[in-house]
Amino acid sequence: MRGSAAIAAQLQRAILEGAHTYGDKLAPERDLARIFKVSRTTVRSALQRLENARLVVRQVGSGTYVSYRPSPQEGEIAEITSPLELIEVRLALEPQITRLAVASATARDLDRLGETLTRQEASGSDPEHFSRWDEEFHLRLAECTHNPLLAWIYREVNEVRGHTQWNARKDKILTPQRIAEYNRQHRRLYDCLRSRDIEGSVRAITEHLEKARADLFGVDAD
Repeated sequence: MRGSAAIAAQLQRAILEGAHTYGDKLAPERDLARIFKVSRTTVRSALQRLENARLVVRQVGSGTYVSYRPSPQEGEIAEITSPLELIEVRLALEPQITRLAVASATARDLDRLGETLTRQEASGSDPEHFSRWDEEFHLRLAECTHNPLLAWIYREVNEVRGHTQWNARKDKILTPQRIAEYNRQHRRLYDCLRSRDIEGSVRAITEHLEKARADLFGVDAD
């Protein structure tokens, strides 16, 4: 006789491999009991294991449904995330990153951030060079929080920023005038960080990202 753990493992494998996908209804308990040649109590125990693992949900009087949804792969996320959606994520994330950076950054952290900003300013009006150092600047900002999860999240943001959807707009958005303005905004943010000015820093990053969003809207409207 097979135990509930073995049955749960087999059903779990079927779910993870895609034989049962999100929203699918599993066979009724009586049918599963017949298939596995066990009692309905054993089946019920196996389904409870799956529910505890958040692979299924059980609805009284209706049945058991697959609740597992595989996480999109990195490339898939970049494919389905628009540049405007990316900016919205950054607006939700970076003001809090900045707030934490003011409180947590060491003198060495700020020196590294300043070095990155200097390289960014020295990149001139070249969109490729500016983008490279812009990504580095915002990642350094996340690292100033000394929160490894936030730094990891921002690396994922940069992966999406490097996708072709952004690259296709880069030359239109990153005009010499806009690059110069973004550099001024970054310098203002950096000065606020060095002064440990939380509200000024948060205001600076928010204004920077709102301008980026407005510029992106303008390009998409053309």
